[in-house]
Amino acid sequence: NRTSPFAFTGNKFEFRMLGSSNSIACANIMLNSAVAEILKRFADRLEGVQDFETALHALLRETICAHKRILFNGNGYDDAWIREAAARGLSNYRTTPDCMPHLLDKKNVEMLTAHGVYTESELRSRCDIMLENYSKTVLIEANTMVEMAKTDILPAIEAYTLDVAKTAEAKKALDAYLVCGYETKLVQKLSALTDRIAERAEALAEAVVALHTIEGVEAEANAIRDTINGDLVSGSARALEALLACVAIAAGVGVVLSL
Repeated sequence: NRTSPFAFTGNKFEFRMLGSSNSIACANIMLNSAVAEILKRFADRLEGVQDFETALHALLRETICAHKRILFNGNGYDDAWIREAAARGLSNYRTTPDCMPHLLDKKNVEMLTAHGVYTESELRSRCDIMLENYSKTVLIEANTMVEMAKTDILPAIEAYTLDVAKTAEAKKALDAYLVCGYETKLVQKLSALTDRIAERAEALAEAVVALHTIEGVEAEANAIRDTINGDLVSGSARALEALLACVAIAAGVGVVLSL
């Protein structure tokens, strides 16, 4: 099942969840440590038993029954799986600020320190670094979005809107009875979109400034998750809708695309 984050593809497992900007090292460290911990527990339980085969089969049966809820062979990209996972009681951490603090959960700290992989202070440092990296990355994207909206996107759409308005004006100068409904509707649509883009860009800029008053890496990451990301998505969607409208018309497609 290639839609699984940890797919069994015939004769091997494939870890398919790693982000494109991430090193495989961290994922491998966590997977190998988890496997080592479980194999240690299995070994501790099976060593010295009188009937190894019976004890092994009992252990396997017990393990599968305890963890069967994580097995899924359906479409992992479908929203139905999200609902199914919730019904099974599985965790679903949607953002970096949601999941990173769980690195410091007691069971995780105990496992990684017991095997000598990390010390507790190293884990805390890595958690802070990952959250800080998340915050910096999103803030760079936010500031870039504001800059693009104000210096590139809005001026380009305004210039095109002006051209359309001048076309309507020229037509009416030729014949005062022409309706120019197409130009009028297009100018209205693009004007509404530019207003919304400007509003979202301003809100995004204000949200970035407000973050300067927040103290603590985790608190800042949570604030960015709750505010900046939503403004980024909304602003990008409106800007893309306006640009697609301009491009479609300029290319002679004859339709206005929208999100």
